[in-house]
Amino acid sequence: MSGHSTYEPKTGIERWLDVRLPILRFANDTVVTFPTPKNLNYWYTFGGILALMLGIQIVTGIVLAMHYVPHVDMAFNSVQRIKRDVNYGWLIQGMHANGASMFFLAVYVHMFRGLYYGSYKAPREVLWILGCVIYLVMIITAFMGYVLPWGQMSFHGAVVITNLIGALPVVGPAITTWLWGGFAVDDATLNRFFSLHYLLPFVIAGVVALHIWALHVPGNSNPKGVEVKSEADTVPFHPYYTVKDGFAISVFLLLYAAFVFFAPDALGDAVNYVKANPLVTPAHIVPEWYLLPFYAILRALPNKLLGVIAMFGAIATLFVLPWLDTSKVRSMRYRPAIRLWYFIFFIDCIVLGFCGAHAPDDLVIPGVSGLQLGDANLNSFVWLSRFAATFYFAYFWVITPLMGLTETPLKVPESISEPVLSHPASAPMGAMASPEKRG
Repeated sequence: MSGHSTYEPKTGIERWLDVRLPILRFANDTVVTFPTPKNLNYWYTFGGILALMLGIQIVTGIVLAMHYVPHVDMAFNSVQRIKRDVNYGWLIQGMHANGASMFFLAVYVHMFRGLYYGSYKAPREVLWILGCVIYLVMIITAFMGYVLPWGQMSFHGAVVITNLIGALPVVGPAITTWLWGGFAVDDATLNRFFSLHYLLPFVIAGVVALHIWALHVPGNSNPKGVEVKSEADTVPFHPYYTVKDGFAISVFLLLYAAFVFFAPDALGDAVNYVKANPLVTPAHIVPEWYLLPFYAILRALPNKLLGVIAMFGAIATLFVLPWLDTSKVRSMRYRPAIRLWYFIFFIDCIVLGFCGAHAPDDLVIPGVSGLQLGDANLNSFVWLSRFAATFYFAYFWVITPLMGLTETPLKVPESISEPVLSHPASAPMGAMASPEKRG
């Protein structure tokens, strides 16, 4: 996609380095002159935002690891010491804790953009799969990081999730015992989680490098979903998209800074500011907000094993999406029928998150009762979770394949430039004049 290199070394040092390690040529061809579709909108800037957030998480995590003590008797107090006694510890810890939420916020926007514009379709299947790998490792990393403060929610969340893994046949108990480092969540568990939480961001960085490599082979997708036909369809990445991405990153950092400086604990659970006590279980154990939809799917099924399978299946479904979508049209701009289902799916994900945040027996409509099916209360969040989880899987496994076979899409432009060049405003002044004036 990038074509022949246009890099020309200008100094003796650059020429010397270019022969031995052409890193400057690589940077020029992949960042500066890389031909990028000229119609990318601001939804495409979240890739750069994610790269920045990953860097922030790695740097702040390294600094925090210098002061954190992975021991059940000292972990909670060490986090408090970081926030109170370490120079700028309050800032570094706030950036890291809220950075996780901002990271997931950006990745969800990135994923929904990919779903809308069909960025997972051929020839970008590997690009999409690598993105799903990044997302899966992010979930694992975030869960282990949530345990490290060793508050009430951290400890009991670790107990619940690791016990769920034990429900898997054959391998489940062995994995659980290995994660625990013994027969219960204890000091060995905390050490394992700290070690893996420190390691996995570097794994994510490695997969991100592969993700970017896979992006540069076919090139960027674009809102119209058509492939680049000529140089007229592209512009160099710099300065056009470095400036655009820079502006989007600045706006995103304002949101990030608002949480770090004005509401550093707003996205956390108040229960987690109490030191872990194995003898006192919180009334309602919930994960962080970005994992709530999967938690709702887990609780939707009465059987623990089926709930675990459904939860992992919800993530595994994303990996096979390129083969579930049967439509030859990429972008939903030209697929009005599936576009309606897509927005319903978006609302469905929010509903799942809402259900995951509430206790199963809470009523959806407080004070309203009577919706009974046998002994089941149809007003409970469990039933709403079941309806929403059913639609989640139906969207990918039923609606997406069927709509690709039955819908009638709108006409797709032949190239990225066609809608612009065919617009009356792009015509020469003489061509826009009336026949009488031209005569």
